Amino acid sequence: MRIEALRFYSTLRQETGQESSLSNRGALDSRLFTGRGDGMTDQEIRDTLKESRNIAVVGLSPKESRPSFRVASYLKAQGYRIIPVRPGVDEILGEKAYPSLSDIPPDIQIDVVDIFRRPEEVPPIVEEAIMRKAKTVWMQEGIVNEEAAQKAEESGLRVVMDRCMLKEHQYLAR
Repeated sequence: MRIEALRFYSTLRQETGQESSLSNRGALDSRLFTGRGDGMTDQEIRDTLKESRNIAVVGLSPKESRPSFRVASYLKAQGYRIIPVRPGVDEILGEKAYPSLSDIPPDIQIDVVDIFRRPEEVPPIVEEAIMRKAKTVWMQEGIVNEEAAQKAEESGLRVVMDRCMLKEHQYLAR
């Protein structure tokens, strides 16, 4: 059902020329029956943000100017535990970095896998998230991969696509 909502949303966005962002919340979104493009309602996003504590950020850059760094910094300041996933880096934001999700010790529960990678790189990340029994796969703004989303949903994970976790937190977790 969520995939059908995404297809509908994408088609509607193309026809109307509207983008998927919080700044456009309103006219287009009000025509959708479940929320925004991924089919998640505001309440489902709010629940995800409230229930989650450990966020593995795949593609987290050590550069302060990059969006992944800014988002992860914000989330850490809000009390979330950030688990950096970045090959070739030892530490980011004062936290040990891991080359992949499967390299994170099994005793560390991953609530959300926040993805800052190109859409074509998402499927193997989702496979790892499923194996790690993550609760949610979150694809940041501009990242949509319907196949990976469907696989994650079929495996029981929540899926958020094309949304910024920082913006959603600022908007919903008041």
